[in-house]
Amino acid sequence: MEVIFYTYPSCTSCRKAKKWLTKEGVAFNERHLFRETPSYEDVIKLLSMTTEGIDEILATRSESYKKLNLDLNELPLSQVVKLLVDDPKLLRRPILTDGQKLVVGYNPEALRSLTNKKNIMKLSS
Repeated sequence: MEVIFYTYPSCTSCRKAKKWLTKEGVAFNERHLFRETPSYEDVIKLLSMTTEGIDEILATRSESYKKLNLDLNELPLSQVVKLLVDDPKLLRRPILTDGQKLVVGYNPEALRSLTNKKNIMKLSS
């Protein structure tokens, strides 16, 4: 399975991650976060790969989040996921996954780990 790369072109971290992936020769499926919004099931899958739960993928500094004026801890998970699907600006970016591991933001060390995992999988095939 290739890496899915949720991105937004004007995002500096997204551009850095894309440049890194391209330089390292990592195959990826680029998805514009606002045009190819993750589905409800996609967000659930992303959450299942987090180590910190919703906080790991939630853009708490975004205008969209500030405008919510809600305590998301008070809402059921299904409602929080629906908010993320309805307004993808609430998601941190970039988000990269190989279906088993998740990287949020531009983190070369984590990207390297994702890349090494892909290379190991290719070698063992």
